[in-house]
Amino acid sequence: MADATNPAGKVVITPEDLAKSAHRNRKELLKLPILALGPALNYFSIRTGIRYGETVGKLNGEIELGPYDPYRVERDDVNVSGRTLYTYFGSVVKEFDPNSVYQSIYGSSIVKGEGLQTVPITLQVLSLMASKIGRGLLLHLFDAVRNAKGTKTKNLFNGVDTVTSTEITSGNIAASLGNLFEFSDEIDSTNAVDLIVAFCRAASDELLECEDGTDSRADGLNLYIPRSILYAYRDDYKATTGHTPIYDKFNQMVVEGFPNIRFVPFVGKAASPYIHLAHRNNMLIGTDQMGDVETILVEKHHPFVLSFIATLFFGFDFESVDPSRLLVGKLASEKAPEQGDQGGE
Repeated sequence: MADATNPAGKVVITPEDLAKSAHRNRKELLKLPILALGPALNYFSIRTGIRYGETVGKLNGEIELGPYDPYRVERDDVNVSGRTLYTYFGSVVKEFDPNSVYQSIYGSSIVKGEGLQTVPITLQVLSLMASKIGRGLLLHLFDAVRNAKGTKTKNLFNGVDTVTSTEITSGNIAASLGNLFEFSDEIDSTNAVDLIVAFCRAASDELLECEDGTDSRADGLNLYIPRSILYAYRDDYKATTGHTPIYDKFNQMVVEGFPNIRFVPFVGKAASPYIHLAHRNNMLIGTDQMGDVETILVEKHHPFVLSFIATLFFGFDFESVDPSRLLVGKLASEKAPEQGDQGGE
């Protein structure tokens, strides 16, 4: 709105405004990188309050009801097969021209005309930059390899495929254990249905549970795959079933014969050497979000350029690699990813 100091009525963003907005909206802004994971939030479980590491895992030990015997006492130990969900402390300092950022926002419909009177433009600027951080996390959720000397999101943590490769090398994921299926042929549009069905049939009964789709866990089972495999499956499925009315559709999103197993293609998984079959609650994303170590700041060290400063904890691991919780498919003719640094430093 025009006044004596701003007769043209232009939108003006000052460093002080941005700094105050960052401080005032810190908690909300820190959530945005996680919310920007978008579709991953439907297929991964978020664990908050984790700085550097937390022990997760599977509870072991049997307890069974037997015929009444007042003298029978079971003394088998109950223990947890521990895994450590590591989160790594990441940071970014991004210099930006606030004028160029808000001008791009100004062109969007949300802040045109009278919208400028109700939308806090400083928060819009900060939200845009915080969300960009989350987009990078989504793109590298599978292929990230921890390298403490790196400078990119891909170097921050160990992604799904990196953790998988490490567990295969250590022998915790293996065909002999029932949690690894090795494909002998590359999956293409001529064999995708047979190969994917064979993979699903190799899963343990505990992992599959109710194949008729009545699984009490509403999330069902997710088959995490490159999008190219979904396309190959659909092409093969259509070629196999033809135009029979019951099969006359191309947007197949569940595995034939397994109504509770849905395809979940992911951005950033195009070159993945693995596919994964698991429930959402076994795919853990760790972050903090609860303490005062993570930050969102705006500082001025240049007459016209500001510094956007953010720190965040982030990491991934399986809660368990037991065959009752996970089946990994190692694709044919693919190179396994490298192994990243371990630990939360």
